Amino acid sequence: MFIRELTTGINTLKGISTETVKKFHRLGIYSLSDLCLYKPRAYEDLRNERLLKDFANGKVYCEIVIISHLWFGRSGKKILKLIIQDTSGTKAELLCFNRDFLAKQFPQGSHAWLYGDFSWKYGILQSSNFKLKTIDTLPPKCIVPIYPLTAGLSNDRIYKTVLKVLEQYSPFDDEIPEAIRTKRNFPDKTQAIKNLHQPVSPEARAQAIERLGYEELFYFELLVLRRSLLIKDVTKERQPLQEILTRELTKRLPFSLTADQLNAIKEIKQDLEKPWPMMRLLQGDVGSGKTLVSFFAMLFAVERGEQAALLCPTELLAKQHAETAAHLLEPLGVRLALFTSSIDIKARKLLLDALSNGEIDIVIGTHALFSDNVFYRKLSLIIIDEQHRFGVLQRLALSSKGEKPDILLMSATPIPRTLALTVYGDLAVSSITTMPPGRKPIKTHLVKTGNELKAYEFVKKQLLIGKQAYFIYPLIEESETVSLKNATQMYSTLSKFFAPLKGGLIHSKMDETSTQNTMEAFRQNRLSFLVSTSIVEVGVDVPNATCMVIEHAERFGLAALHQLRGRIGRGNDESYCFLVWSEPLTEEAKKRLTVMKNTIDGFVIAEEDLAIRGPGDITGTAQSGLLQFNFADPIHNTRLLEWAREDASELLAGDPELTGKAGSLVKTVLAKANPFIESLTARA
Repeated sequence: MFIRELTTGINTLKGISTETVKKFHRLGIYSLSDLCLYKPRAYEDLRNERLLKDFANGKVYCEIVIISHLWFGRSGKKILKLIIQDTSGTKAELLCFNRDFLAKQFPQGSHAWLYGDFSWKYGILQSSNFKLKTIDTLPPKCIVPIYPLTAGLSNDRIYKTVLKVLEQYSPFDDEIPEAIRTKRNFPDKTQAIKNLHQPVSPEARAQAIERLGYEELFYFELLVLRRSLLIKDVTKERQPLQEILTRELTKRLPFSLTADQLNAIKEIKQDLEKPWPMMRLLQGDVGSGKTLVSFFAMLFAVERGEQAALLCPTELLAKQHAETAAHLLEPLGVRLALFTSSIDIKARKLLLDALSNGEIDIVIGTHALFSDNVFYRKLSLIIIDEQHRFGVLQRLALSSKGEKPDILLMSATPIPRTLALTVYGDLAVSSITTMPPGRKPIKTHLVKTGNELKAYEFVKKQLLIGKQAYFIYPLIEESETVSLKNATQMYSTLSKFFAPLKGGLIHSKMDETSTQNTMEAFRQNRLSFLVSTSIVEVGVDVPNATCMVIEHAERFGLAALHQLRGRIGRGNDESYCFLVWSEPLTEEAKKRLTVMKNTIDGFVIAEEDLAIRGPGDITGTAQSGLLQFNFADPIHNTRLLEWAREDASELLAGDPELTGKAGSLVKTVLAKANPFIESLTARA
């Protein structure tokens, strides 16, 4: 039996009450499998005895005897003090704050195992941070797992329950083929699980976690690579690209492309000359020039007499891209069109006819591009901007409009390459890490609540010389549950402060037309400032906007803060971002704000975000069907990721149908005990 086949509910275990079952559920433990795979957060090494006299060298761990019980403090609020002595004769005091029960559990003359921190106070060794265990509770020398806990569920209870299940159900069948285990020197599954909960050494524990992490990565990479093979089974006839239009566009540009842009264009060209459809992710920071790279990709399609479509998340962004494309591409003879849901019926009919007849080379638009009545003559390239904003079904709907179309996904949320390989393992990844020349770094200032008036005054000076500013708030309107500034109220306040200068207000409760009209007025500099929620995180370019004030900045995540700040600094003028924070401030919030102040590099920020939060749900991975890894850490253990990808590739290369010895085992695991709830076949 595979360990993940232990789907029996934890409520079936003897001696576990309904209330205890609920406590296990709070920890995400529902089945016996969940329990066996419950990862300790830390370990206490109790293998080497350390007597009281050696307290300065670390935590004390030794056998002690309870000499006496003493009580101290005022009447009615007495605190228990245990006087103890170890085997060397050294005495000490245990201060038992809110632990009166220890008097009954450890009577005078009883023996116990002691683990704790000690210091010399008032002429005697004392500790208030300690654990006492009865002699028969644990082996005298062992490594004890420390589990994440919830109220009413002790570490001992989890530990004993785990051991009970392992004793009853092990050994387990192994999910990793024997040849790979031997190659990587991994223990079998049963041994790995045992060393997870009862490690004989730190080395055995580390090896167990590595083996369990490898297993997750191996099956993830296997699923991803199998899907990649399915893509490559679809062949396309390709003619070599002449690059006539792209060379002409390069000549017409008033600036030089960055090295990263040139490399991305080269990689896209190579994909478009391969005999299977392109699946590539183009990632780059806000303002790095991804859209221009996408224009080059579309010109490659046009050169072959084919059509290209650029899908945008908002109508306003589609209009901006269409305007830019018209300026750059129409002089080359490229036929362009903007297609959104707001165009009138007559224009829509003409546009639909032109698309189906092949009279339009490039169409830029919103979800209207994949409406049922939209047909293309020869749609060969689909580009999806801000790809995480579109669901799987939307992507599939647009793909169905062409025959084996090439797909280019664009994301302005940079993620480290190792994570990109994991999340988008079936895609090739191009990264633009350098910004176009001439861009000045945004100056970021941290402002404590109470001093924000100084930031307002600075912004006012900028507005009076013709610049524009954003003001961002976490709430739309006043809340009964939290005392925070809100966009609606602050719009009124700021309108008075900046009068006679005009401002605008946008938020998610406004209708789309009002939002677009306000954004367009701001883009055309008919509004000096814009008050908003994080709805402007993905928006249009406003090069004249040089200031941003984000209030209650501690409430925003790093990625959101970076995306918001990216709305300014789009021109050649100096730009300023003010992060207004309020107390109390968590350690994590302090780290986020410090990172924002110290760097504007999106890739650095992404790395720091991972360091702070871990590799959880970055850039919409949950939407992609990727579950959070339990044991694997692909960010900090790239070696394990590379092993998994290498071994999965070798297995599929030699046995694509999974009919051999190793392949059959893998096939059985995928059918009976897939490490992932989702098969990952849904994401496009």
